Parts: sequence; structure tokens; C-alpha cells
Amino acid sequence: MPRTLPYLRKYGECMSIKGAIFDFDGTLFDSMSIWETVASDYLASFGYNPKKDLSKTLKTMSLMQSAAYLKENYGLPLSVPEIIDGVNQIVEDYYFYHVMPKDHVIALLTALQNKGIKMCIATALNLEQAKAALKRCDMLHYFDTIFTCNEVGHGKDEPYIFELACQAMGFDQSETAVFEDGYHGAKTAKDAGFYVVGVYDRYEKRTAELKDLADVYLDSFFNAQKLLHI
Repeated sequence: MPRTLPYLRKYGECMSIKGAIFDFDGTLFDSMSIWETVASDYLASFGYNPKKDLSKTLKTMSLMQSAAYLKENYGLPLSVPEIIDGVNQIVEDYYFYHVMPKDHVIALLTALQNKGIKMCIATALNLEQAKAALKRCDMLHYFDTIFTCNEVGHGKDEPYIFELACQAMGFDQSETAVFEDGYHGAKTAKDAGFYVVGVYDRYEKRTAELKDLADVYLDSFFNAQKLLHI
């Protein structure tokens, strides 16, 4: 039997957690900035001067819609598929060569591993990009499996990806913690019966709501082991 992690909920109740599911962007890695700047970086590579509010304009668009917008509004002499390929290349290079884990997160992963806690990842990121970043930072060995929204065919607006990860580790929701920086994914997990560890990220707009929702909230990973009683 795996050892259990005493888990302190906000109302003081002590729980035992055997598995942990981690989000990738904004939780394990300080990587959300790429999604704020990738369109501007792409335009700048062609010598175009992007508008200051470009990331806000594109935020609710799909990649195809965003590429069409860039073509129409900046006069790019490329097809929409070519623009998509160029944007994807910038993102891929970022994850393969540049993105870094959040401060102190490796210490937390090591402590969880030493306690016998199984860990996996549930992310909207491309699998190869996630693996590349984890390998480069010597973090892949902490995780049993990586589940991506694209591969499972479900986003984090429904609990399927969390439930699949939970089942793969051999536990149920009451024994599994979900680490999320985004309110959207955290609420889905909480509504499905998981314990939720909220993680601060400067790009999350609903931080106050995430704090209220989470069973435990981490302002950083520096104090994580203390708050999680590891």
C-alpha cells in the first residue's frame, strides 16, 4: 500500500491523499507568457508592429481564427495554414528550449515522490511539447502518465481528463488532489469530487475566486510542503 499524504483542508479537516494530478502551464511551469506574446512575436519576426491589445483581441479566438485575423488585419502574404505553422513553430521552440519550471516546484515533486504519492499530468498542451520541457528540466520521471485534452478528446470544462488520470493511478476522487492555477479547471475538478490545490499564477484573472474555491491555496511553491504537511 502506498503511504498517504496528510492533507489539510481549509476547514481544518485532515485528509489522506494518494495521488496528485498536475496542470502544466501556469502550475508546474512558468509558461503562460508565451500565449500572451506568441502572436506579437510572430508578427515582429516579419517586421510588423503589433497593436498593444493584440493578445486581448485574440484571447477568445481559435488558432485558425487568430491566423485569419492576423492575415486580414496585418496583410501577411501567407496562407492561414502557413501562419498557423509559423505560430506553432514559435510555441514549439519555446517549450523545447526555453520554458522553465516554477520556483521550488521540483522540491515539492521530490517530497511527494518520497512520500509514495503517485503523480500524473492533465494538460491542454501538446504532448510532445510537454514531454520536451519535462525531459529538458529532468522532471519527466516524477510522473506516471501525461494526459492531454487533445488526445482524450475532452477539455477541462468537463471532468473526463481528471477522472481518466485518477483511474490510471488506481485511486478515486476522494484520494486524489488536483493542482491547478486556473479557476476554470479547478472548478471542474472540485465539482467532480477532487481535492483542489490552487496555485498562484500572475496570468490568472480569477485568483480571488480560485482562492475561495480551493481546499488549499499556494501563493508559491516555497511554502507548499508546510501547507500540505509533507
